[in-house]
Amino acid sequence: MGDADALQRILAEMDVSRETTERLKAYVDLLLKWTKRINLIGKGTTAEIWDRHILDSTQLWPLRPPHARIWLDMGSGGGLPGVVIAILAAEQARDLDLTLMESDLRKSVFLQTVARELGLAYRVVTERIENAAPVKADVVSARALAPLGTLLAWTERHRAQNGTALLLKGRRYQDELTEARALWHVEPEVIQSRSDPSGVILRIGDFRRV
Repeated sequence: MGDADALQRILAEMDVSRETTERLKAYVDLLLKWTKRINLIGKGTTAEIWDRHILDSTQLWPLRPPHARIWLDMGSGGGLPGVVIAILAAEQARDLDLTLMESDLRKSVFLQTVARELGLAYRVVTERIENAAPVKADVVSARALAPLGTLLAWTERHRAQNGTALLLKGRRYQDELTEARALWHVEPEVIQSRSDPSGVILRIGDFRRV
């Protein structure tokens, strides 16, 4: 899928306004500009940024629980999916309380710059996930961050009592799930990625330590 096709698919599926479209384009411009200086996305993926990164992030939005009011994006890096979620929320869920957690100071500065330039309402926490104060989030998301067992430990720290995890995973997700089950009782809903034939989204509700 080309980037033009990916953009049209996003617009059709998300039913977004011109303002949201322009914000997504402005974010992509900032992401490409800053990637020349710091490692926000792989340089080999910049030509497919809409497909590989933006579409990959937008697919989480319809999977959120209807009651979700607090969202934590762990290890936000260049803002994928956190900034994309913020852009969609600005039009469709203005009351969403969104936190982007990123321990790298340079990446945190980028996230703060994006919020300021695009007029987005999210909080940036520049701390390690395992040390930060619990967020009590209804939704916890992460993309290309850590093995599943580690993500579950971090999610346990930061989710609300009935919180949901939305975790983007690649082709090794089954191996990660097997390893995680040595420490966790977990039965995720496995959802096929719409941007990567080998990728999935793990939607996880109830889980607990073995």
